[in-house]
Amino acid sequence: MSHEEDKLRHSARRHKTQSVISKQLKIAKAMQIPVDEPHKLAKHHVLDCGKPGCPICSSPRKLTGERTIQERRFYQDKVGEE
Repeated sequence: MSHEEDKLRHSARRHKTQSVISKQLKIAKAMQIPVDEPHKLAKHHVLDCGKPGCPICSSPRKLTGERTIQERRFYQDKVGEE
C-alpha cells in the first residue's frame, strides 16, 4: 500500500525531529539544565523560559513598543549616500 516516496518522507521527517532534539539536548547539557522529557524539545527551545513578559525571551516590540534590531537597521539612513 505505501510507496517508496512515502517511506522516504516519513524517515526524513523523523530524522529531522531527532536531530533537533539532539541539538537542544546538547545545549541543555552544556548549560547544566536537567531534561525530563526530551521529546518536548522538538518544538520548544531549552533556554526559552516560556513567560510572556520575560525581558530576555520576549520581543522588545511586545514589551516596550521599540523597534527590533532588524527594523532599526532597515529604517536607518544610509551614511555616505547622496
